[in-house]
Amino acid sequence: MIKKLTSIAGLLCILAASALALPAGAAAEERTCRGKIGPRTVDNVRVPSGARCVLRGTDVKGTVKVERNAILRARGVRVIGNVQGENARRVAVLRRSRVGGSVQVKQGRAAAVRRSRVNGDIQYEENRGRLAAVRNRVGGNIQVFQNTGGVRIRGNRVVGNLQCKENRPRPVGGRNRVQGSKEDQCARL
Repeated sequence: MIKKLTSIAGLLCILAASALALPAGAAAEERTCRGKIGPRTVDNVRVPSGARCVLRGTDVKGTVKVERNAILRARGVRVIGNVQGENARRVAVLRRSRVGGSVQVKQGRAAAVRRSRVNGDIQYEENRGRLAAVRNRVGGNIQVFQNTGGVRIRGNRVVGNLQCKENRPRPVGGRNRVQGSKEDQCARL
């Protein structure tokens, strides 16, 4: 019996040592983009401060983050998470792109989402440049608040609401099909 317990204890020690020798679960990798990423699959993408990134036909299993004064031009991409720009110079999600989460651009300059599918929301907040949301299918809301460079919202199909407040000048556009409500400055769009 003692011999059996000793061999079990030895086996447990070997298993514990093996577990410590193995690397921890692989975390999602972040790919820094300065330049271009073509049709390949990556985990997360970060466009660092001041950089320019072009994504063309890229599959992103996570999120795309666009940092201060950076530029993102994404065309025909598939992003499972969000596209987020804070203090970005320009964020453009174009033609046949699919975003599983939301497109959020805040306190930056220009942004555009055109001819794409966004399962979550399109959110533009406190931006200074020209903004556009044109001919998209949006599973959530389009929310446009406190922007000062002009906003064009045209030809979108929105499952949620179209909400616009405190933008100068007022948003322009039309022909938006909204299942929820059109509110405030976007009531007639």
